[in-house]
Amino acid sequence: MKKQIIAIGGGGFGRNPTKLDLENYILRQSNSSKPNICFIPTATGDDKSYIVNFYKAFNKLNCNPVHLELFTRTPNLNSFINSQDVVFVGGGNTKSMLAVWNDWGLSDLLRQAYKNGIILAGVSAGAICWFNKGITDSHEDSLKVMQCLGLFNENCCPHYDEEQERRPALHKFLINSELATCLAIEGGCALHCIDDSIKQAVSFVSKKRAYQVTVDNGVVNERAISGIDIYETS
Repeated sequence: MKKQIIAIGGGGFGRNPTKLDLENYILRQSNSSKPNICFIPTATGDDKSYIVNFYKAFNKLNCNPVHLELFTRTPNLNSFINSQDVVFVGGGNTKSMLAVWNDWGLSDLLRQAYKNGIILAGVSAGAICWFNKGITDSHEDSLKVMQCLGLFNENCCPHYDEEQERRPALHKFLINSELATCLAIEGGCALHCIDDSIKQAVSFVSKKRAYQVTVDNGVVNERAISGIDIYETS
């Protein structure tokens, strides 16, 4: 089974549950003719409107959508996660999300799901959580580097073009050696990783990109990752 991560820099059904180019792309990566997809909105404290938008979007698509709440009565997580073809993690507070996941043992279940070929996708907090480290706005005062699940051997920064502090913060972290390298993903773009390698950037909004960002002798370099456009031009 292929190990797949689809990390989204920003956007998707949470902002627009009617424009679903990326959501269709995610579902098509599954071997199932009608994939089971689970939405995990822990990072927003299981926000009800976010859950409603998930169903508005995915009920239009060829899939079986369900969601997982951890702030109400929680199902048997092992059987629940292992019955999915795709797991989609929403944005929000990454630090709080991972704390709750760890307490429930969900982090370990998702690590195993990845090895078993269940597609792991997500936006913002749901994008960075799969990598070694991520740049998070979980703290009110400033962006910080935080340890994540380490499924994919890289670091990740979402919202690279959407929030004005993102690019300078990432450059500072690289120059100060808090990070050696980082994948930076713009809003409207996703990064598709297969079997521990980057397959391609996936632009679902025009002119949006993802970058491999490195530093050499104090100089930050951004290399655009090759990819595909999936947005409708009409």
